[in-house]
Amino acid sequence: MSAVQVPPLKIQGIKTKAIPFIRDSVDWDGAGRWIEPFVGSAVVALNIAPKCALLGDANPHLVRFYAAIQAGTVTSATVRSFLEREGARLQEDGQEHFYRVRDRFNDSGDSHDFLFLNRACFNGLVRFNRKGRFNTPFCRKPERFRPAYITKICNQVQRAADIMAGKDWKFVCADWGEILRETREGDFVYCDPPYAGRFTDYFSSWTDKDAEQLENGLKALPCSFLYSMWSENKYRRNDRLHEAFSDYEIKTFSHFYHLGSTESLRNSMTEALVVG
Repeated sequence: MSAVQVPPLKIQGIKTKAIPFIRDSVDWDGAGRWIEPFVGSAVVALNIAPKCALLGDANPHLVRFYAAIQAGTVTSATVRSFLEREGARLQEDGQEHFYRVRDRFNDSGDSHDFLFLNRACFNGLVRFNRKGRFNTPFCRKPERFRPAYITKICNQVQRAADIMAGKDWKFVCADWGEILRETREGDFVYCDPPYAGRFTDYFSSWTDKDAEQLENGLKALPCSFLYSMWSENKYRRNDRLHEAFSDYEIKTFSHFYHLGSTESLRNSMTEALVVG
């Protein structure tokens, strides 16, 4: 089995550790399109590496970032030059420069600024306020962008570009419902929405009503799917998941979260994959 490819962006709930579990659960001949209505960090798509894909998200910055890698406007070389320059300014000015970049990004949406903020903000949390402005604070590490760290990020950007090269991948900023309406027989849907029942301000709100509509939408698909959702943690069990998909196979995988705003949020989690 090939090594897990780590994406250049960090996102809360990223499925890097679950990639072998997810890959082993995909039963698909690859003839149609790989479809993700919540592409997030793109870690699953980059590791499945389908020939044809429709990859969407409600967060335009995630979509813009990967489309820029695909188009060659964000490259290993441009990232290295940018992070060396901005990292030096961060080391010199500390949080003052971080907030300059954050304001600049919120005005322009530049993908290089987004990558910088993602790697220099507090605990790598991608968080936006109700006005759609990135609002995660500084990580308090002005020396963040050392040469080895920059090289690591550049390598991740290059690997993402290499995986996408020659493939028919389409990135779209759209509501999940719009994307699911594009599915047809022979496609395969991987769905990793915000976790129902847990607070999220990743980009837009996610309610129990949204979760119910998505569950019903998945059941009505003309193709196979995998639905990723939390099953249980040390505090409680996700009863709605098991009730909604009681007639489906549900596989589980446990791992430990290292990404969270406080230590209390970095706990063992049992993830579920509904096989449809």
